[in-house]
Amino acid sequence: MVSGALGGGVLDPDGAMDQMRAWKGRIDKLAADTKAMSDRLQELRVTAEDDNGLAEVTVDSSGALLDLRLGRQIQRISPEVVAEAVMAAVRRAKGQLAERSQEIITETVGTDSAAARAIAERVGRQLRPDPEAGWGEPGPYDGHGWRR
Repeated sequence: MVSGALGGGVLDPDGAMDQMRAWKGRIDKLAADTKAMSDRLQELRVTAEDDNGLAEVTVDSSGALLDLRLGRQIQRISPEVVAEAVMAAVRRAKGQLAERSQEIITETVGTDSAAARAIAERVGRQLRPDPEAGWGEPGPYDGHGWRR
C-alpha cells in the first residue's frame, strides 16, 4: 500500500490516469484559448479620429500607425493644430485598442489566471502610457522641427 501519492490514499493507477487526462484536457484548453487570443489580438485594428474631425488614424495591434487621413479643413489650420489633432487621434485609437484587447483577453482566456491578468496589464501599460509624462504631446515648433 502506497500512501501520500494522491491525497493520502492508496495509489490507484486508474484514478491517476483519470487525473492525468483531466489535467491534460485543461492544459490543451488553455493552449487553444491562448492561441485564439493571440490570433485575435494580432488581427486587431482600430480607427479613430480627433474631436474636430481633422485627423483619422488606424493603428495595428501593437499601436503602430497604419494609416493617416487628414480632412480638407487642415489647409486653413496651423501645422501645430494639425499635429495636435493627429496625436489626439492616435491616443484615442490606442485607448480603444487597449479596451478591445482587454475584452479579447477576457473572452478567450478569462481573468482567473495570473498569466491572463499579467497579459492584460502589460497590454494596458503598452497602449495607455502615463498621460502625466507628456506622451504624444508635441513640444513647440521652432521652424525646423518639433522640440520635446
